[in-house]
Amino acid sequence: MARSGTRIQAVMAEIRSRIVSRTCLPGTRLPSVRAQARAMQVSVSTVVEAYERLAAENIITSRPGSGFYVAGPVAPLALTQLGPRLDREVDPLWVSRQSLEIEAAVLKPGCGWLPADWLYEAGVRRALRTLARADTPELTEYATPLGHPELRRLLSRRLHGIGVDARPDQIMLAESGTHAIDLICRFLLSPGDKVLVDDPCYFNFHALLKAHRVQVVGVPYTPHGPDVSCFEAALREHSPRLYITNSGIHNPTGASLSPVTAHRLLKLADTSNLVIVEDDIFADFETSAAPRLAAFDGLERVIHIGSFSKTISASLRCGYIATRGDWIESLADLKIATTFGGGRLASEALLIALTDSGYRKHLEALRLRLASQMQRTIVRLESLDIRPWLVPQAGMFLWCRLPPGSDAADIARACLTDGVILAPGNAFSQSPDAGEFMRFNVAQSADERIFEVLGRALEGR
Repeated sequence: MARSGTRIQAVMAEIRSRIVSRTCLPGTRLPSVRAQARAMQVSVSTVVEAYERLAAENIITSRPGSGFYVAGPVAPLALTQLGPRLDREVDPLWVSRQSLEIEAAVLKPGCGWLPADWLYEAGVRRALRTLARADTPELTEYATPLGHPELRRLLSRRLHGIGVDARPDQIMLAESGTHAIDLICRFLLSPGDKVLVDDPCYFNFHALLKAHRVQVVGVPYTPHGPDVSCFEAALREHSPRLYITNSGIHNPTGASLSPVTAHRLLKLADTSNLVIVEDDIFADFETSAAPRLAAFDGLERVIHIGSFSKTISASLRCGYIATRGDWIESLADLKIATTFGGGRLASEALLIALTDSGYRKHLEALRLRLASQMQRTIVRLESLDIRPWLVPQAGMFLWCRLPPGSDAADIARACLTDGVILAPGNAFSQSPDAGEFMRFNVAQSADERIFEVLGRALEGR
């Protein structure tokens, strides 16, 4: 009986999966009971029972003499059902959810942010005390469509310091860096479009692009930026609409774009309709500024975005978009349509924190602390025969190759049972060798228990 029940549930799960992934839309005729039985190698009676149960749940309907059909309305979009089925442990959304939801006692060398006591807590507290005494509109009103004018003027000056010439009226505030990319995708993409990403890349790029129903094409990333020959081939073969990348410090590799590679990329982009989205979220970690595509391009086909969640506070949700003036108005309309006025309080607090006399000292101390922890983490990982792909000039990430014969997803699963969340390479890349790599956040890797758990997992592989 248990076996029969399991088979019936398997058929029901398969049909639900097709409906949730929108492979089967309302009104779609399901395979006949005999065809479904052959496809899943079960008995006809098993499929009949599964279909009847689904009909009882109003998920499908029976039309006598015709068959079974998907009932309406269209199922809510479930991102985990799109694309190839992966082990949940190596799915980008799983990594994010575990890092965000799990209790504080769990160790998180796989997460993408600093420990709470490494952030600019003192500056945030001073900003909030200042705002508590502010006029009522600062605490209660919507923001203007482009966002806080003085913060945009400050961002304009900061961008000028890295060679990006963006006037305040070419800058729009968003709710976060991710929200900025989402708005750009809504503005420029249609379902089925092709989008280039680095391989490997920040795993949430994959998740966000999946939500926009576009086709993602990976371009191998090198220590100096994307492989230019592969980039050229991808432009020729796929005619992509967007290329999304990190500037400054790359996630997950920690690499920096070279000037030669930047110039060659832009020269190739000039021959196409490609728009480049340059995510500069790690700018304040740099000890010396790497080239920015937006600086070379003058914001003609490059859109520059960023936020301060990595250095000031992830609770102050505020990002920005810097782009050509004729695109700002349309992006502002999209922002109103999706978030209306935006958050005013966060931008006010962020402006105060950024202009606080202590922020520069905070960054200097933070960079030194990261550099020191980077070296300690490298030494500790190398004792386990885990080698960095490169030693970054700055930042918090190490992209590492595991010992021969290791599988990153298996190691991550084993460590999870011992309270350590890792970020296996499979979440960042769909390449065949992705399972040989792991991303480590050095700021979250100070606890010796991480390496004890990791060592046991490697021994048991």
